[in-house]
Amino acid sequence: MINFGCLFDGRQYCIWMGSNVSIGPEATILTLGHDPRSATFADRGGDVVIGDRVWIGYRAIILPGVTIGEGAVVGAGALVTKDVEPYAIVVGNPARVIGCREQVDGSRNFDYELEFQPWLL
Repeated sequence: MINFGCLFDGRQYCIWMGSNVSIGPEATILTLGHDPRSATFADRGGDVVIGDRVWIGYRAIILPGVTIGEGAVVGAGALVTKDVEPYAIVVGNPARVIGCREQVDGSRNFDYELEFQPWLL
């Protein structure tokens, strides 16, 4: 599910996305940027991989070359500069782990499927 106003920048590299991913409004996924240490302003980038059942919050930014593991949560406004482990909950700038996503019984058996029903057709 991709909400309104998202930006997916797939120049030169791919964005790979699993099943049942929820991406909040105005989130940004970048695959290409520039090396700030390059005398020639050289490109630097990489594929972005988003696992199954990942939840990306409002206005989160995912930088090039990042992998977000299965079931992870990226909080609203987070800047993800490094890989996120499966089921981790990350927030902030830069994003840091604040917890782990698990059910009340402590399991990680998330088996939901998102159902998108547009308000207007």
